[in-house]
Amino acid sequence: DDENNRVVRWPRRNGTLGETIISNISCCGLTMGDNGYLYVVDYGKHEVRRYKIGDTQRTVVAGGNGQGNHLDQLSRPHYVFVDRDHSVYVSEYENHRVMKWEEGSKQGVVVAGDQGKGNSLTQFNAPEGVVVDQLGTVYVADFGNCRIMRWPKGATQGS
Repeated sequence: DDENNRVVRWPRRNGTLGETIISNISCCGLTMGDNGYLYVVDYGKHEVRRYKIGDTQRTVVAGGNGQGNHLDQLSRPHYVFVDRDHSVYVSEYENHRVMKWEEGSKQGVVVAGDQGKGNSLTQFNAPEGVVVDQLGTVYVADFGNCRIMRWPKGATQGS
């Protein structure tokens, strides 16, 4: 619930009210990992946090060092994907890149983009949704260019 700066959990039963589980957050994207954690993007604080449902503890798993373009920073992260190894992939709206943060790491690795804003096969214009398949291929919804880009693992450009 971006407009109200909160994450709400809605029971499956009809007629029941939602419960605010995280407040004071500028959330755009979130996902549930197979480890039972909820991963939430806070684009206002330029970080991704991991929560255990029912617990008040949170752990920053990507970013958390202010806004910027260094490998330990994010700039307006929007969406997140978590793979089987619990690595976190984050699309950055303002850095025009996708970064991978391995579990426990203090900085990420650029896996797609990072060549400035543009429409070439090495660039994004405001990337949003991100998904990674079992081979490590990264799929990105490149919002500003109205396209879906595919970046095979280790590739220097997408298609």
